[in-house]
Amino acid sequence: MNQNYSREGYLTENYHIFHLRDTAGQERDFHFHEFDKVVILLSGNVDYLVESMTYSLRPWDILLIQHHVIHKALIDQSQPYERVILYLDRNYVDLTMPDAGLMDCFERADKQGQYLLVPQGEQAEALAGLVASLDQAIADGQFGAQALRDTLVMQLLILINRVSLNGGAAAEAPAPQYDPKIAQTLSYIQENLRQPLTVEDLAERVYLSKYHFMRLFKAQTGSTVHAYVRQRRLLYAAQLIRTGVSVNKAAIDSGFEEYSTFFRAFRECFGISPGHLK
Repeated sequence: MNQNYSREGYLTENYHIFHLRDTAGQERDFHFHEFDKVVILLSGNVDYLVESMTYSLRPWDILLIQHHVIHKALIDQSQPYERVILYLDRNYVDLTMPDAGLMDCFERADKQGQYLLVPQGEQAEALAGLVASLDQAIADGQFGAQALRDTLVMQLLILINRVSLNGGAAAEAPAPQYDPKIAQTLSYIQENLRQPLTVEDLAERVYLSKYHFMRLFKAQTGSTVHAYVRQRRLLYAAQLIRTGVSVNKAAIDSGFEEYSTFFRAFRECFGISPGHLK
């Protein structure tokens, strides 16, 4: 399994909006964008890993992913996965409505480390109405169709900010359903990234044989134990660096014994050196 992080997608427009429904979605590798991204789940079963958090999305949940935030979708392909995805050039939004603060919702999400919004009541109804209007506007070829789409995107951002400001952030992200022994292992890994984390020790901790543990872990997470631990360490290191921790300290605190190993792994996964992470 390729575990590289990468820049994905290029935005050559002011924004781009997708309404997708499929059952063939592949499990995506960790990646990040140069633009900001909104995900609205309409139906399906998908977990989003964003930085060090995992979110199990429910219909009409909104996920805010700021540029350079690392994320990955884990998609249950046994049922249709329907979503609206919006890519945004923040310069366009700020120039169009410079004093509105429409991109502040992304800043709040990143600052709080809480990327999930859950609209309730009238706000959820308003979101459904805006999605329906956007669908019509995307198919509209009449006079003023582009201006109508632009207006609806701004309305969507206003609504998202209202949800964010009115307590729409999920107090606690619903966790995906794992086997209890694997759930215990994932929690232990996250809480002990600085410590040695061998397959043998993790298997012994949950009273499983090494090979049964490895098979169960791969079946539950889609990843090998080694790859998962490496992912979590790199994600945590990136999170520390973004908060102002020095690169050397981030390497140590995330469990890398040698800086050269950390530097190579970071550059391989992110495509940039740790010092250039924004």
